[in-house]
Amino acid sequence: MSARRAAALLALGVLLSSCTASADEPGAPERATVAETRTDLAACPEQPGTPAADGDLSGVAPIECFSGGTLDLGRAPGVPTVLNLWASWCGPCREELPLVQQLADAAGDRVRVVGVISQDGVPQAASFAEDAGVTIPGAFDGHGDVAAALGLRGLPHTVFLAADGSVASVRTGAVESLDELRALVAEHLGVQL
Repeated sequence: MSARRAAALLALGVLLSSCTASADEPGAPERATVAETRTDLAACPEQPGTPAADGDLSGVAPIECFSGGTLDLGRAPGVPTVLNLWASWCGPCREELPLVQQLADAAGDRVRVVGVISQDGVPQAASFAEDAGVTIPGAFDGHGDVAAALGLRGLPHTVFLAADGSVASVRTGAVESLDELRALVAEHLGVQL
């Protein structure tokens, strides 16, 4: 190995090690938290105390939401609910998320729409939501626990929950239009929008 190549590899190693500093180390950047990050995302709505009807998602710990509240998938939402799993690094999510916002706007109180930010960072998710003009409630699932509980890989995914909290259906991959989302809501949740 040439001296130049060895020096380049050493420099790369030093650079990479500086990117993995723990937040507890002196000089390490502070990690943003959901609670202290300001966004236009709405708080998660209150949920009744009724346990969810099936166990598909009941093992997922309650998820903190931007702007307040939590999403507890172990409790029934009380109304038909659409969960859209997305991340800032997901190309198809960038095209789909504005459609999900349009669905929320069209649904009003008939269907609840919640974004579940999956496998992402807090500042990245907040910035992406702002860029996309999204204001739906946003639950931060940084480790992807919801996707894991459903055996899902990659993003985006849209989960249709009945009012009793049971998983009615899961759509893998991006939807192409608001009409497609409306048709999926009608088919899986029985609500015409």
